Amino acid sequence: MTQDPDAGKTRIKMPSGARKTISNKCRAMVGLVAGGGRIDKPMLKAGNAFHKYKAKRNEWPVVRGVCMNPVEHPFGGGNHQHIGKPSTVRGDKAHGRKVGLIAARRTGRLRGGKATQALAEKAKEKK
Repeated sequence: MTQDPDAGKTRIKMPSGARKTISNKCRAMVGLVAGGGRIDKPMLKAGNAFHKYKAKRNEWPVVRGVCMNPVEHPFGGGNHQHIGKPSTVRGDKAHGRKVGLIAARRTGRLRGGKATQALAEKAKEKK
């Protein structure tokens, strides 16, 4: 980095190796963000996920309702891991029963004209 106070110019070398001339009145941070690319590496172990979320908030692990006992979740219990009842529930149900698809207008796969209409709407949102 060189400065020329008479001309009011500063010559800097960028991380790419290119040299750039800017005004002395400019204020900027030049360089790379520290820790960039840290999240690109996979976690590989459950223990790494444990320590990551322990520092953040209690949101890991996520346990499915069908794995639980019937006293812990409405979908729990039974001899096989299946819900055993409709997963949709009315909007006016008690809080302990409001699990699954709450007040669903419709469920299932979009078929026919609705499927193409939904794809068209998603395409509009992306643009």
